Amino acid sequence: MKIQKPVYYGDYLQLPKILNAQAPESAKYGDAAHDETLFIIIHQTYELWFKQILHELESVRTIMHKPFVPSTDLAVINARLERITSIQQILIDQIQVMETMTSLDFMDFRDYLVPASGFQSLQFRLVEARLGIKPEHRMDVEKQFFNSRLKPEDKKILEQAEQETSVLELLEIWLSRMPFSNFENFDFWGAYSKAVEAMLKSDYEIVSSNPSLNDKTRELELKNLEATKETFSTLLDAKKFETWKASGKVRLSQKAMLSAVFIHLYREYPALQMPYKILNSLVEVDEKFTTWRYRHAIMAQRILGTKIGTGGSSGHEYLKATTERNRAFIDLFNLATFLIPKSAIPRLPEVIKGQLDIVYDFVQS
Repeated sequence: MKIQKPVYYGDYLQLPKILNAQAPESAKYGDAAHDETLFIIIHQTYELWFKQILHELESVRTIMHKPFVPSTDLAVINARLERITSIQQILIDQIQVMETMTSLDFMDFRDYLVPASGFQSLQFRLVEARLGIKPEHRMDVEKQFFNSRLKPEDKKILEQAEQETSVLELLEIWLSRMPFSNFENFDFWGAYSKAVEAMLKSDYEIVSSNPSLNDKTRELELKNLEATKETFSTLLDAKKFETWKASGKVRLSQKAMLSAVFIHLYREYPALQMPYKILNSLVEVDEKFTTWRYRHAIMAQRILGTKIGTGGSSGHEYLKATTERNRAFIDLFNLATFLIPKSAIPRLPEVIKGQLDIVYDFVQS
């Protein structure tokens, strides 16, 4: 039997490397600014968590690359995504620690950091690319800063990652393969369309006969109802949907969107519970990064005011702009547009319900 060598805590974690990796830039010009150590540790911690997020995303991508994803693997995917959202909450909470640093504390060392910036966080850009944010989704100012701030070798790594299949693209393939909603001898989308038509007709009657609305408000609400009707029509019409996608209003294919809508409508059935959880977890990932970006923007304004960032951006104004734009799974957020009241959801034939159900109990005779 081979004798195992003892493993010591500090050696295993390589603590000498980690704990001696903080080198305040301000110390090169005199006394080190006290809060620069906090600033370094916060950002080093971010990078460690980004590394873990990338590790989880690579696992998800590997599983979803399979031509068939068994139900047991769906549970693994969701567990990895839930781990990511737990990490994201830590990223958000760390901002509270950063905000213990005042504007004057930051000014003690800020000028020594130029042109270092969050723009140069290759790992975070890789996270975005892995999720599905492509160059065409970014603002022009972002592209400009990437080209001028990233090191050449980092740009090559990012460009390669952006060419590889993202989680969003794998999600589209996976949803498009699903047999749900295409059933023999049952026109589900025909039944769904009739339910939508009845819902909108009811809404129209309510708005038209509501005595509390003045003419201008009633006209506006009726106009909004027509827009909603056209949105439903676009979902169900292949040509309209393709035009919608070409204009950038949607990223997923029509087939993928229809599968996602079906999953949401019938998520209580056992066969759809895990797919629904995965869709929900991806929304959570986007939501938490949106929250993190927004908190980061508010923190930047609190500490910098309207000053430009160390990387040359417009500071908090730029950060706020990315809050809305840099979301990979916006289509999943918009699925709520196509949901209808539970009472109006088409009843599935027993044979289809049997395919989506799992019997966990039985009646004793």
